[in-house]
Amino acid sequence: MNKTWKHSRRFNSYSEYFKEVFGQRVQKISVDAGFTCPNRDGTLAGGGCTYCNNNAFNPSYCNPAKPVEQQIKEGIEFHKVRYRRSNNYLVYFQPYSNTYAPLDDLRKLYEKALSQDGVIGLVIGTRPDCVDAQKLEYLAQLSQDFYILIEYGVESIYNQTLERINRKHSFEQSAEAIRKSSAFGLKTGAHFIFGLPGESRKMMMESVKVISALPLTTIKFHQLQIVNGTTMANEYKLKPWLFDLFSFEDYIQFIIRYTERLNPEFIIERFAGEVPPKYLGGPGWGLIRNDQINRTIEKEMERQNTWQGKFFAS
Repeated sequence: MNKTWKHSRRFNSYSEYFKEVFGQRVQKISVDAGFTCPNRDGTLAGGGCTYCNNNAFNPSYCNPAKPVEQQIKEGIEFHKVRYRRSNNYLVYFQPYSNTYAPLDDLRKLYEKALSQDGVIGLVIGTRPDCVDAQKLEYLAQLSQDFYILIEYGVESIYNQTLERINRKHSFEQSAEAIRKSSAFGLKTGAHFIFGLPGESRKMMMESVKVISALPLTTIKFHQLQIVNGTTMANEYKLKPWLFDLFSFEDYIQFIIRYTERLNPEFIIERFAGEVPPKYLGGPGWGLIRNDQINRTIEKEMERQNTWQGKFFAS
C-alpha cells in the first residue's frame, strides 16, 4: 500500500506530465483525416459502435473536407485565443480509426502533419485490430525525433460488453496491441467507458486490476453519455431501465475509489467526458466542464486524504 505521493496534485495529471516532459504547456490539435473503421465500412460490421457520434466532440475547425494542414493551422489559431502560452502542439488524429489505411498513405499523412510549424508530435487514436508490426515499427522510428503516442479505444475489459456495443474486437486483442506497442518503445494510451449496459458497478471497479497491469503511458475515462444520432440513443428510448447512468455525485465517488486502486504510474488525461447539451439523448450533468470536474475530484480527494494508487497492489 502506498503511503506517500510524489506529485504536486492528487493524481498523475496530464498537464503536469507535459510540463515535466516539455517544460511548458503543449496543446493538442484535433484533426479529422477522413478515416473510417472496420466495424463501420462493412469489413467486420456496419453502423459502428452503438454509442458513437463523432460530431458530438469534433471542434468546429475539425472537418475532413479540409486538408489536414488547413485544419492544423485553424486549430492553432483557435487555441491561441484560449491558451496564449502554447507554442508547441500535438496533432491529434481523433475520429474513427487513424491507422486504418496502407502504411504508405499513413506515412504521407503523418509526415505532412509533422512538417507544420509548431507541431512537435502526434497522438493517434485507433483500434487494436488496425495496427500491425510494420505500422508500429514506423511509428517507433518517428518517435526518435517526435513525441508519438498511440491511443487505443478499449472501452471495456468484458467481451460480452464489447460485443453488445458492436466493437467487433475482444479485450484480448486490445491487451495484445498495447503490449506490442509498448514493446516497440511507443508511448501508449487507452480509453475506457464506465456505465456501459450490462456492467454492474462491481464489474467496473474490478476492471482496475486488469487495466493496471497493462503497459500504459496515459489513460482516459468517460462516463457513459447517451448521444443523439446513435443506436444506443434508440435503445435508451425503448428500454431506459437497462441503463444505470451515473449521477455527477455518484461518479465523483466512484472515480475516486477507482483512482485509489489504479496504477500510480499511469497519467490520467481525463476523468470524464463532455457532450454538448444539444447532442444529449439522456440525462446529463448540465454545463459542467472538465476543469470543474477535476477541481471537484481533487477537492474531494483532499478531504478524504487519498490519491491515485493509494491502494494499488502491483
